[in-house]
Amino acid sequence: MLFGACAFYVNDYYRADSGAITAFSDNQKTEREIVNDETIVFKSGNARVGFIFYPGGKVEYTAYIPLMDALARKGIMCVLLKMPLNLAVLDVDGAEGIQEMYPEIGNWYIGGHSLGGSMAASYLSENINEYDGLVLLGSYSTADLSKEDIRALSVFGSEDKVMNKEKYDEYKINLPENFSEEVIDGGCHAYFGMYGQQEGDGTPTITNEEQIQKTAEIINAFIKK
Repeated sequence: MLFGACAFYVNDYYRADSGAITAFSDNQKTEREIVNDETIVFKSGNARVGFIFYPGGKVEYTAYIPLMDALARKGIMCVLLKMPLNLAVLDVDGAEGIQEMYPEIGNWYIGGHSLGGSMAASYLSENINEYDGLVLLGSYSTADLSKEDIRALSVFGSEDKVMNKEKYDEYKINLPENFSEEVIDGGCHAYFGMYGQQEGDGTPTITNEEQIQKTAEIINAFIKK
């Protein structure tokens, strides 16, 4: 019975919508490299900025390929991490060693979606001197970064019903005082990736593709500001 429960939990996750991803990425696809067996690196010409991304909890990491492709096309090298059992909390140090593999990258950012964003912030708090900033998508930081000399960006959709807004407001004090906040009008929690509807989420009034493109524009503007 215990084995059955464990098997159910392991298989209870949001799977990437491969059809939607293929349709989106046909016009967005960038050069990719697989490192450490499963980590996907999205290359971009002579990029000098790198972005390490932690996927959302119980979401197949390949659901974020469209966002990574969109960012890479804007000149940001992206590193998409795979998490054990699709839970970043099981590998908070997943970003360890990535920077050393790409010494040509002069500036690094780290971030993620939902639970992934919180775990990225936690990792950042222990490796603060290695990064220029943090990017949170439908997420918040439980680690106190308020006194750190870093830049921070928080993005969420106006129709997001998954992110706990009370906790979001409570933990804002953990971000640097001058952090940037962007609300995507009509966006929802799930549309930062491509994995279909998420239980409890709001009803978006924009398409999945539109939210991903808008998110990429916001992140690019923040990083290159």
